[in-house]
Order: sequence, then C-alpha cells, then structure tokens
Amino acid sequence: MTNEDHQQSADDQQPITRREARERERERLARELKAQNTGPLDVSEVAAPAAAPGEPAGEAAAAAPRTRSEEADHDPVAEIFSATIDESSSKRRGRGRRRRGRGWIAMLVALLVLVGGAFWGWQLVGDRILGMFGIYNDDFEGTGNGTEVDFSILEGDTGTTIATRLEEQGVIKEPSAFIREVTSQAEEPQFYPGTYALEEEMSAASALEVLTDDTARIENTVTIPEGTVASDVYTLVESNVGISVDDLQAAAADPQSFGLPDEAESMEGFLFPATYTFEPSVDATTVLQTMVDRTYQSLDAAGVPDDQVWDIIRMASLVEKEARITEDFYKVARVFYNRLDIDMPLQSDATVTYGTGEYDRAATTDDERNDEDNPYNTYVHTGMIPGPISNPGDTAIDAAMNPADGPWLYFVTVNLETGETVFSETYEEHQQAVDQWLAWMEEHPDYG
Repeated sequence: MTNEDHQQSADDQQPITRREARERERERLARELKAQNTGPLDVSEVAAPAAAPGEPAGEAAAAAPRTRSEEADHDPVAEIFSATIDESSSKRRGRGRRRRGRGWIAMLVALLVLVGGAFWGWQLVGDRILGMFGIYNDDFEGTGNGTEVDFSILEGDTGTTIATRLEEQGVIKEPSAFIREVTSQAEEPQFYPGTYALEEEMSAASALEVLTDDTARIENTVTIPEGTVASDVYTLVESNVGISVDDLQAAAADPQSFGLPDEAESMEGFLFPATYTFEPSVDATTVLQTMVDRTYQSLDAAGVPDDQVWDIIRMASLVEKEARITEDFYKVARVFYNRLDIDMPLQSDATVTYGTGEYDRAATTDDERNDEDNPYNTYVHTGMIPGPISNPGDTAIDAAMNPADGPWLYFVTVNLETGETVFSETYEEHQQAVDQWLAWMEEHPDYG
C-alpha cells in the first residue's frame, strides 16, 4: 500500500461532505486517465460523478463542478460586472460614433471653406498670377464670329473708354486685354473718330488693328453741290446715307425747329452744299440740323446780322444759280441789287423755272415768262423773290453780303464752256452781248 493509499484509507475513515466526495472522485478519475497516457485532462470534459447513495440524481447533477466559463456565466457578480462593462462599451461606441460623425462634418466644412476661399482668391488674383507667366484668360482668339458690329470712336475717346465700349458691345472679352494690347505697342496708337465694322468675339489685337486703320472707317458720305435745290438734296441723302426722302421731308415740316427765320416755309436755302460724313445710325433730323448749322457758320463768316439772314439767303440763292466764275458772283449780286434799287424786274430764268418745279433747266418759254401765277416769275413780278431758290455756298453768301461796286444792270454768259460773262450798264450794250451769246450757240448746237 502506498503512502497515498494509506492517506486515502485514513481519509476514508473521516466523515466527508458531498463536495469533498465530488472533489475526490474527480482526482481519482484524473489519476486513472493519466495512467492510461491519455494526455492532459481538461477538467471541463470530466463527467459529473454519479449520485452518492441516497442522493437524488438531480442534486448530483446540480452539484457537479462547472467549468470556469460556466461559473463565470452564472456568477452574479460577474454577470453584473459584465453587463456594466457591456453598457459602458456601448456608450463609448455611441460616443465614438458621434465623435467620428462630428469629426467628418467638421472636416467637410473645413474643406468647403478652403475650396471656397481658394476659388475667390483665384478670382481676385488668379489672372495676375497667370499674367506673371504671360498667360491670360481675358481675350478671345481670331478675328470674330461673323456677327457684325458697327463700333463708333468718338471725339476725345481714349484707349480705356474705347475698351469699355468694346466689351459692352461684345467685341472683346474684357477691357484689360485691349488696354494691354494698346500699351504693348511700340508707338502709341492713334484713334480716328468714325464708325468701324467689327465683329463679336474678336481678339484685342485684331480689334485694335481695325480701329487704328483710318481707311477702315465706314463712311456714309454725301456731297451736296452748290445750287442744289432741297428736293434734290433729299434724294442725294437717301441714295448715300440711307434715309428716305419721306423721312427727310417729315423732319423738315417745321423749319423753325431748326432755327430758320420765321419767313421760311421750307428748308430751302439752309441746306448748305458740302461733303458730309454721317454715322450709320444717323437720323433725318440730325442730317438736316448739321446742314443748317453749316449754313449759319457761313453766314457768320460773311458777317451777316441776324436781322438780315432771310434777305441774304434769298439773294445768295439767286446768285448761286446765275454766276459761274468766282469773281462774277460779286458782280451778279451787284446787278440784282441795282435792279432792286430802281424797282426793275430781276428777270431771272432760274427763278421762273424754280416756280414751275422744273429745276434742271435754265431756258424758259414766252408763256412761262408771262405767267403771273408763278410767284417766282421775276419777269412779271418786281422786288425780291418770295424765298430762296437753291442752297448757296460760301462764295454766294459772301457775294450777297459784300457785292462788288459797279453800275451794271445787265449780264449774259457768252461762252457756256468757259463761263465768260459780259456785264453791261445799258440795254444797248446788253443786246450786243446777247448777239455774241447767240452766235456762240449757233457754233455749239449741242448746248441748245
């Protein structure tokens, strides 16, 4: 018998509790399994001992030892502690999720602020930064998109004012591009007032090239010859400027609105003969006022007082139709003044034809010269004509204001090619000059 057996025998003689009995049984089974070399024993795999004699099977099973995990699972303190830990962990996870959510939101807001700030910052200084490297985003490319734009340069315009209006009319992308182009030129560009044909979406360089070319201006130019009557002036304006005769006549219906004398019933006499260049958008009133202003400029230059404007314009219009050579304008004016002084009929064919409405001829018939119903018939009516019969130029106005000195009462052009005119004091001298004219006409039948 081993010492263990002796110890076992001695122990067997002592009263034991059921718990001690179970522990001993577990130890015995462990020794047996070890003796059989079954390897390490997991006490969790040892079967519960059979019920002790007199012990109900249920109690034996209930009293069977439990594994650590089972004991932990059923330990009230452990369960409470575990529940507390689980609840705490859950709260920490919730707070963690909330903290992570708030963190993402903060990061997103910061990113948006950063992007927004970068965007606005680039808007403010981006072009400057690119400009430092010669890169610009304020200009179009090419010579335009085909949509025409009539652009006007005004008196006193600078590169800056031109650039602003170019951008407003869609010609260039931004004024800065045009100003940069202007300042980059070796010589300061010269801008000429007028209207130029441009296109939308032009590069600043191509727009500047057109605007500095004086020959590229759009010109609505009309030339009014000296002695042209008002109706023909309207036709010339319509053909060259594009304003209809009807519009011009409608605008001319109130002569006094243009500053004409109270006696004026039409614009006749005040549409100064000259060459005019108008903007494409010009209207009828502007055209007429421009011509009237030019007439008054000539009247002022000749020293015509305001109270003599009507008389001088009428005389000048008559002289313009009758004189050919500059020096003769002053003599013709003197002839008509001399006749008025003695109440002698002016006897001008030009006035008669004006009264008939046929302005393109100089000769008149006997019937026309005897027609008393024609207020412009200066063969039957003495005194000054009731109104101007043409639009006189500078020389005629000056001659009417400053006629030559002389006794002449008659004149006749004896050579229609050269304009040679003979002035006479008596009727007999005048008849000799008329015979000279008739002889020339026979030699030149094409003038008949």
